[in-house]
Amino acid sequence: MVGQETVDRLLAMDVGAGTQDILLYESDKPLENCVKLVLPSRTSIVAGRIQKATRRGKDVFLTGNLMGGGPSVSAIKKHLKAGLRVLATPRAAKTIRDDPVEVVGMGVEIVDQPPRHGVVIVETCDVDLPALRQALALFDVQLPGLYAIAVQDHGELIGGGSNREFRFRHWERFVEAGGSINALAYQAVPDYMTRMKAVQRDVPGAVMMDTGSAAIWGALCDRQVAAHQEQGLVVVNVGNQHVVGVLLQGERIWGLFEHHTVLMDTAKLDDHVQRLKSGALTNAEVFSDNGHGAAIHPDYSTLNPFGFVAVTGPNRGMAEPLGYHMAAPYGDMMLTGAFGLVAATRRLLEGA
Repeated sequence: MVGQETVDRLLAMDVGAGTQDILLYESDKPLENCVKLVLPSRTSIVAGRIQKATRRGKDVFLTGNLMGGGPSVSAIKKHLKAGLRVLATPRAAKTIRDDPVEVVGMGVEIVDQPPRHGVVIVETCDVDLPALRQALALFDVQLPGLYAIAVQDHGELIGGGSNREFRFRHWERFVEAGGSINALAYQAVPDYMTRMKAVQRDVPGAVMMDTGSAAIWGALCDRQVAAHQEQGLVVVNVGNQHVVGVLLQGERIWGLFEHHTVLMDTAKLDDHVQRLKSGALTNAEVFSDNGHGAAIHPDYSTLNPFGFVAVTGPNRGMAEPLGYHMAAPYGDMMLTGAFGLVAATRRLLEGA
């Protein structure tokens, strides 16, 4: 029952494009003393295995679960361009595109079983618990029974359209519904969030969050950020692939924008943050610039613009010249998302 369960041990995993940032929360220890890991992301690992097969001139067979793309899909495209075959099970193929027609159109062969000889088998999944269990066992650390995991999920889009637009509709509905940060952690994931559902197939019972949502919750674990929460502030996460900026007051998100990190620089970031604060940033301009979009609740105009800005994320250096506060909850910026997962899960299960 929500709000009635005690969280004693929890593995929090923030799965990004470059790294998977892991915290083994134990309630009887200071957070600073809990086990922490920053490891290559599974999509980076899969990409490396495909690249190795490309160099060897070997065909690849993808099997396993739907997972995040990014580096792995780039490696698949280069493998095909090299004149080599990529075969994939129907479920693994959804890593590349939601629509199997598009996947086949790229040159990938969707099959149930691999050829008997001559292919490199690559397992697709966002979370590899057996590997993590094996690694931690070397230090006499056991995995807990409770998990909270963050991934970025564009949502399933079949039959054409923009996955950027499809994903941002999810954010728009959230803002329109009142923007409660308590609604950002899921036990029951919406059906269209197929990447989150895939993680729950591999890790049954896991609490799920979006990586941007986990970063927002985590930034609030920084004391200076929390001190401005009731007055209102902007929280920005500059990730390896995406930038998310939100207008936050109390436990409500009044608006946000989401863009691609590679398309941002210091000046553009400052421009977007300032116009988000003023309420002038529009969805059309962010989307036309190949970002995901922007959404600001109409009632935000009745409030005084928020002044304080906090930044987190592995590419937060982009904002360093701007004088924003560099959030580092518990002294560890790279675990911001994991700290957020713990805080949101405790709120969900304990009411803490």
